[in-house]
Amino acid sequence: MPLNTMRRLTGHQRSAAANRQLGCVLAFVAGAINAGGFLAIGHYTSHMTGVVSSMADNLVLGQGALVLAALAAVTAFLAGAATTALLVNFARRRRLASEYALPLLLEAGL
Repeated sequence: MPLNTMRRLTGHQRSAAANRQLGCVLAFVAGAINAGGFLAIGHYTSHMTGVVSSMADNLVLGQGALVLAALAAVTAFLAGAATTALLVNFARRRRLASEYALPLLLEAGL
């Protein structure tokens, strides 16, 4: 059963419901990793969800500069994800041999 579920969630032809379920599973796993890491070593251990959690902590603690730094990191991450999606879709529409080459070249240039 779990193997069939994972195949359904990660297959090339997913339904909108499967996409929502996959998003929930990934968010749950990231939250669990954050909570476990924080309890174990006192730091958030996952990438962007850890930054958002730190931003919330710093907001409550009144650390404005750290909140702005975290907000800048989240904004840069979202801009990079959107740019990558645009470049991959551009490559797919033009049937380029490697749809991930353009975003990787852009990243290498940065």
